[in-house]
Amino acid sequence: MTADIVVRPLEARDRFALAAILERTENFASDEVVVALELIDEALLGPDATTYRVEVAERGGEVLGYVCFGATPMTEHTYDLYWIVVSPEARGLGVGKKLWAACAARVREVGGKLVRIETSSTESYGATQAFYHRIDMVEVGRITDFYKSGDDLITYVKQV
Repeated sequence: MTADIVVRPLEARDRFALAAILERTENFASDEVVVALELIDEALLGPDATTYRVEVAERGGEVLGYVCFGATPMTEHTYDLYWIVVSPEARGLGVGKKLWAACAARVREVGGKLVRIETSSTESYGATQAFYHRIDMVEVGRITDFYKSGDDLITYVKQV
């Protein structure tokens, strides 16, 4: 039931819960968690200080995940989706789709037209890749061995 899941702007009180979700997400190495938290901290500075935006999904006061996105530098209307992270316990409830819908709506509200995502090609990111296909993202590029040998960078885009 996604009707009781609310997506709202990030608040300072969310940081602890988001850090805990990142720590429990099996795909993220410790350095990736550090970077994700840096973007959350920057988003907390507000729209006058950064282009990073974070929207949080919650149900009954429990934080279930978040989406982080921002304007792509030196482009007219392109945005990067940096992270969609859903608590392992909340997967399969439609949280990711609600976060994506909120991201796309915010991008459209400010005149954005294109969202770009980069991700890993490894098997552990198979569910992530499947999610991007379910929301009609289109793979437009691949750089072989980008992250490390056998781990390509895949780029997806979608018009919003």
